[in-house]
Order: sequence, then structure tokens, then C-alpha cells
Amino acid sequence: MKLVLASNNNGKLAELQALFAPLGVELVRQADLNIPEAPEPHRTFIENALAKARHAARESGLPALADDAGLCVEAFGGLPGVDTAYYATQFGYAKGDGNNVRALLEQMANVTDRRAALVSTLVALRSADDPEPLVATGRAPGLITQQPIGDKGFGFDPVMYLPEFGQTFAQLPTEVKNANSHRGRAARQMLELMRERWFSPASRETP
Repeated sequence: MKLVLASNNNGKLAELQALFAPLGVELVRQADLNIPEAPEPHRTFIENALAKARHAARESGLPALADDAGLCVEAFGGLPGVDTAYYATQFGYAKGDGNNVRALLEQMANVTDRRAALVSTLVALRSADDPEPLVATGRAPGLITQQPIGDKGFGFDPVMYLPEFGQTFAQLPTEVKNANSHRGRAARQMLELMRERWFSPASRETP
């Protein structure tokens, strides 16, 4: 089964492709189908993920999978949240992972409450007009470090410290990260939903 991924992020594509491989699902980036990115005007992850999934499904004619994710910092009232990808631009930096990390550490320089969570909401649609989207959410709580640690992963992985592992996401082996990340947790939920709703036997005996 082929699904269009409503993202142009190569990191997301690689991570999600590995997670969905057991179902025989092939993900293709919307950019590879010449589909532009959808507007994301909403203030919640689920609303933006649904908007992106409907856009990708409508433009491609394929089932679609969308992920809206972000960093929610306790000391900032849950922000940057849905604005995570553009966080650095609020402080005069160009958009990008490195600048996002730089801006975050600068803004948290004198903050003692380092609690934060990476949150991912996945939405899958059989078609643009699917009235029953599949929705899964994953949350990975941790602490923001004082400086980047580790060279794996992407996004805020180098500054997201996980007390249970004593390491940041950027230090963990890929398979461990995928099993415990916000996106990994959401993907496992989504896999179960797809197995139940989309890949169950087409017909059952009527009692």
C-alpha cells in the first residue's frame, strides 16, 4: 500500500518509513509528487495534521499520512507548540534545526524549570473526504539540556534529555529512539489502528 506523506522532511520520512515497514506500507513525500505544502493556520497539532492529510490526499488521489509535531516547554506555557518549526524566526534567525536549538537555549538561559515534551499527532486518511480519520498521539517528556549533546537525529533531539536513559535523543541508537520518541509512540498507535480498521479481513461471517 502506498501512502503520501504530507511532509517534505527527510528525517520524518526515514523515521516513519522504518516504523511502517511491518505493514508493507510505502511512504512517498508529497514533494516527490509535486504537491505543495498545505497551510497550517490552526493552533493545535491535530487540526494542522488533519488539514495537511486532507490536502495531500486531495492532490495525490492516494491515502495520506500527516504528522504535526512540536516541542512544548512547560516554562513557556506549552509553547512553541505548533510554531516549533519556525521558532528561530521569532528571534531574528533563519528557519532551521540548528537555529531553533540555538534560540531555545538562549531563551532558556535563566530558566530553572527545564521540563518539556516532544509531541506528535499522526492523522491517516483513506481519501480526502474520509469521514473517519485515524488519529494517534505520542508524547515524550524530558528535560532541556544546557547545551547540545549527541550527533544523531534531527530537530531538538540534541537538547532533549531523557532521564530514563540518561541521554538525549541525539545520543540514542536509532532503533531505541524510534521505539521511544514521540513520533515512534504515535506511529505504534497508528499501526494498530491501521491493522484494525484498514487491514482487517474484508468480509466476516454473519452470525
